[in-house]
Amino acid sequence: MGHVQKFNVTPYLPEKLRPLLKIAYNLWWVWNYEAIELFRRLDVDLWREVEHNPVKLLGTVSQTQLDEAAESESFLAHMERVVTELDRHLSSKSWFEENLVDYKDAKVAYFSAEFGIHECLPIYSGGLGVLAGDHLKSSSELGLPLFGVGLLYRLGYFHQYLNMDGWQQESFPELDFYNLPIELLRNDKGEPVKISVEFPGRIVHAQLWQSSIGRIRLILLDTNIQDNNLEDRTITDQLYGGDTEMRIRQEIMLGIGGVRALKTLGVNCTVYHMNEGHAAFLSVERIYNSMRDNKLTFDEAYEFVVSSNVFTTHTPVPAGNDRFDPVMVDEYLSHYYEKLKITRERFMGLGRENPFDKQETFCMTVLALKTAAASNGVSKLHGHVSRNMWKNIWSTLPEHEIPIGHITNGVQTLSWTSDEMMRLYNRYLGPRWIDNPADNSIWANIDEIPDSELWRCRERSRERLVAFARRLLKKQMLARGFPPKEADKSNSVLDPDALTIGFARRFATYKRATLLLRDMGRLASILSVKDRPVQIIFAGKAHPRDNMGKELVKQIIHLAKDERFRNRIVFLEDYEINIARYMVQGVDIWLNTPIRPKEASGTSGMKVIPNGGINISVLDGWWDEAYNANNGWAIGKGEVYDDHGYQDDVESLSLYNILEMEVIPMFYNRGLDGLPREWLARIKESMKTLNPVFNTNRMVKDYAEKYYIKGHKNFSILSGDNYRIAKSLSKWKHTAHKKWDQIQIKDLSFNKEKEITVGSKITVTAQVNLGELTPDDVQVELYFGSLSQKDEISEGAALPMSLINKIDNNLYEYVGQLLCLKSGQFGFTVRVLASHDDSYRKFDPEINIIWA
Repeated sequence: MGHVQKFNVTPYLPEKLRPLLKIAYNLWWVWNYEAIELFRRLDVDLWREVEHNPVKLLGTVSQTQLDEAAESESFLAHMERVVTELDRHLSSKSWFEENLVDYKDAKVAYFSAEFGIHECLPIYSGGLGVLAGDHLKSSSELGLPLFGVGLLYRLGYFHQYLNMDGWQQESFPELDFYNLPIELLRNDKGEPVKISVEFPGRIVHAQLWQSSIGRIRLILLDTNIQDNNLEDRTITDQLYGGDTEMRIRQEIMLGIGGVRALKTLGVNCTVYHMNEGHAAFLSVERIYNSMRDNKLTFDEAYEFVVSSNVFTTHTPVPAGNDRFDPVMVDEYLSHYYEKLKITRERFMGLGRENPFDKQETFCMTVLALKTAAASNGVSKLHGHVSRNMWKNIWSTLPEHEIPIGHITNGVQTLSWTSDEMMRLYNRYLGPRWIDNPADNSIWANIDEIPDSELWRCRERSRERLVAFARRLLKKQMLARGFPPKEADKSNSVLDPDALTIGFARRFATYKRATLLLRDMGRLASILSVKDRPVQIIFAGKAHPRDNMGKELVKQIIHLAKDERFRNRIVFLEDYEINIARYMVQGVDIWLNTPIRPKEASGTSGMKVIPNGGINISVLDGWWDEAYNANNGWAIGKGEVYDDHGYQDDVESLSLYNILEMEVIPMFYNRGLDGLPREWLARIKESMKTLNPVFNTNRMVKDYAEKYYIKGHKNFSILSGDNYRIAKSLSKWKHTAHKKWDQIQIKDLSFNKEKEITVGSKITVTAQVNLGELTPDDVQVELYFGSLSQKDEISEGAALPMSLINKIDNNLYEYVGQLLCLKSGQFGFTVRVLASHDDSYRKFDPEINIIWA
């Protein structure tokens, strides 16, 4: 084919309807049901056909329909209300402006490999992406000065379809970027804005697109341009596609290319947040930029950059963390050794738990942990798991002190709550719940909602889910090759009045999609009681290379054909945000059965809460801290068994007992008015206790107050006065590191009394030889706590000791005092940490702790 001239065709709208484009291109409409209803009014069937994409809708709807809308006073008034609300959202004074007025110069860059904002922009695979999308939405609601950075995947994540036997197949339909709610960024000459990144023997270019999510700009990089060779054009083809080499290419483009994209656009961020390790190469690029632009050494730039980086890990299993062979790192990043003026081994050490182990692979999570002043897991339990996973980076530090905290995930409430439930909340809670979903006092009024209205809302949502499932199932059966007569049977699957259980998530084996199916006979008896019917809706994708996950999908498909379960078990193909929305709004029970503690957080169960669904879950991830015995049900008590088969047996029995003895009787126990009062009370308890906590407005506030503001302060302090603090910190650290091994704790004593009772004070003295270092270079601490059976201090506490005497040139005496608050066997010791007045983190992974 000869040279093709390109041109773009944009929707033509009557002048009166031009504001529709403003609404369509700002994904704020995703969480505003009035805006969604506005687009549905144009053509409800077409709205469904274009997968709820307003840009494609406006380019596809007939001119006659547009002209009719332009002459409809009702439609124009509706549009004006939506535009007014959008303008209010964009211009009103925000939480950030009201509460953090001293940080108006702060700017946060939020990097993620995937963003799940809406089904019409399918550049996500699952929970990580949806969490990132909700992070942006809540940042807009709170007015955070935040910029998202990601990749624009031409083929997105795969679409799932099943063959006649139920085996998962994958397809990769190409996205038409020009019919998505994104815009190609152009310079003053009208040319696409581009960046370039060095790859082995060539330069790879990417053009920049922008998606607006309320007040937030999401910058997306796209390598599918003619400037690149055919191979490099595929870098942004598939999310999580290809081999390890494709993965390192994508992560270089995300991290290094993303930093260059912000710089090209003139966006000078003060804090960089890595959402998972995929983006960790941004640290390398930031260090280089700081060296080049500010004439800093590597060590000086390192201190400056690390101080304003934030890292969130979402992975509780070692296999989920990207690792690259050192040879591959050499191939793609060896030019940075010279640019950073460091040795190959120093660079490799940034990505190794043990920087001196030359056989260790280069891990992106390790790189992120070492180059971030603040790191966190995504639930309280996951924080504990992460500290255990990565304790070797801080090899001399007790596990509970490993500097990985936690901020528990949430969901953006408005995106997942049904229209009916929103109206119910508006009537009885008032509109404040919309802007302040994390306010406990608002949700305390849930009891004001009449049981009858809440139940009617639940029934309508379940009916909608059943109708949707029937339509989708029929469409999928026809696509699989079933005769129309057979496909028509889908019109009678499920019962809109039956207790409905939902299980939808990635079909990884550790998530145990088939735990409920472990005893087929017992399950059949549960589902087949005529006056108390129960039904299950499954959905989820297995990774294309996960045959065990595909077997689980196939098992459910075959089970649904079994006469015992026909019409009671269905599997919905190609799980995505739209299916998730119907399910979380319609199910009565959300089931979660991972192997503890392999679920970092899990957010799908949070989405059912504002819709009146109730959770049954293993005590893992978020549920471990959310469950209170009255707001849902717990499978087991948090036990972990070495024998996974035995664990499956125990927990499946627990699940069957919960269903038979508690859930089903409670759901079907109706009063004279036909209402399940006890069930509704549990729904309200779930709403009251969980809605104000497990939402992303609370979560984003936590990030802002705990990490972003501190990171911005560090950025300002370390860059001030021509980077004076960064330089002095680097110089001190170099000296301390060089002379650290000279330190010795020489003598340890305490006022040992015959009888130590509760309330006693013990005074401890220690003599410490600091070698060529001074007391200003260290912090001497008294470390104490209860003793384990191995005579080790378990989860001890540390108190700073005071310098009281200089014995000779290098020898110093310190004193500390501990208070005995309870009886038992305790122990103490003394330790020495590197310390500097301007240090931004207490435990530096490059300097070990000296213990007595």
